Amino acid sequence: MKFTKVEPAYTTKDGCRLVWEGENEDDTDTVILNKNELESLVEILKKDVSGKIHLEDLASSIMVNSDVTQFDLQGHRPLEADTFDLQKKVLEFAKIPHQPKYVHISSKEFYPSVWIRKEQKDERSDFSPKRTPQKPSLLQAILSSKPEKTSKTQSETDIFRIFSTRRSTRKFKKSKVEDWKIDKILAAADTAPTAGNFQGLKIFYVKNSSTKEALVEAANKQPYVNAPLVLVFCMDPERVKLKFPQDILDKFSLQDATLAAAYAQIAAAGLGLSSIWIGMLDEKKVQTILGTELKPSSILCIGYPEKKRPPKSRRKLKELIEVIE
Repeated sequence: MKFTKVEPAYTTKDGCRLVWEGENEDDTDTVILNKNELESLVEILKKDVSGKIHLEDLASSIMVNSDVTQFDLQGHRPLEADTFDLQKKVLEFAKIPHQPKYVHISSKEFYPSVWIRKEQKDERSDFSPKRTPQKPSLLQAILSSKPEKTSKTQSETDIFRIFSTRRSTRKFKKSKVEDWKIDKILAAADTAPTAGNFQGLKIFYVKNSSTKEALVEAANKQPYVNAPLVLVFCMDPERVKLKFPQDILDKFSLQDATLAAAYAQIAAAGLGLSSIWIGMLDEKKVQTILGTELKPSSILCIGYPEKKRPPKSRRKLKELIEVIE
């Protein structure tokens, strides 16, 4: 991997994205720096000295040396950049104002504080009899399934904890969602699987307050649509370059948009946010409000909840799953 360029962040003009590229076109890595991290890096590079910068997760860091700058990222392979090359590109980037980069969202973002799972230690005594347990069949596992208690030693960002504790909310605080969290949510949406990897969808990130209010009317007057962060997921079947009838391409596009929204929702939960998925909407009104011909599939409203509540109980797996042997 070779460090190649510095790009604007997705949603803010104050941060940046450092991009590495490999031999293959799709082989890329990206590190997102927020405003403070970028300013610290610029200060060290301007002085032409060595220094260390701790990133937002407090476990990752950037070590600037005279010849090589090392990126020690938690849960990620180490990255390096030639310090002279990094200095030249970062300082050139910092000279001019930048607008957020909305056009392309890389699918290989650096998640310093998300998706990190701690391994559970085996606390059994070494003197206990060692037996090889019989592995139950899938059917037996389902029929005997019971809700598992969440271990207190589990990582707060354990993906299965996020699944089990996520709950929709309809009352958000007025607090602004941090730009770096929005970046991660958008990047997570971009990692969702799509038909033929053509990404037959488009995401509208709505900032304008009057547009949010209009979306409330278009979504059956549901007031919580006017949330701190509003994302509208739309189908874009023309991007799906596969030789199938149009109704199949439309179906693929709907699935692409739905999966992207789901990934964004889970990412939001992992970042300590809550959300509500809106499926009841007037498609024509939404299209008019957004000024697009693309058909909307859902609206995802995200923010900090006024009150955190435990997840609702779900039906047992044996009622959900039918095993065909």
